[in-house]
Amino acid sequence: MSLFSGTIQTLENSLNYATVKNRAIAHNISNADTPNYKAKNVQFNEVLKNQLSNQFEAKQTNERHLPFSTNNSGIKVTTDRSTMYNHNGNNVDIDKEMSELAKNQIYYQALVDRINGKFNSLQSVIRGGN
Repeated sequence: MSLFSGTIQTLENSLNYATVKNRAIAHNISNADTPNYKAKNVQFNEVLKNQLSNQFEAKQTNERHLPFSTNNSGIKVTTDRSTMYNHNGNNVDIDKEMSELAKNQIYYQALVDRINGKFNSLQSVIRGGN
């Protein structure tokens, strides 16, 4: 039985995704002038869709068995080698990266606000509604 019905874990995984994406964007921005640097991108939806299509399900046959879970978070960092924007072989589009950074920061902050709300609700319940 899950105490939080999976909400906290889902928020945690989402925060991990946002963190990895922010790191990739920061690397792209910092290497915008590096010759032959290829932009990195973080994929989640495609990996999730592939996992959901597998229809693999594990079952516990005894309550003393450890629960089955995979450590694969579904986050995949890829390198785009198919394009070249600059004369030096670099393919970082600084405007796109800055836009992605702003969008990711808003997403991350929304997740932090949501998880804070969850913990504040739990704290209120623990204190008896005060």
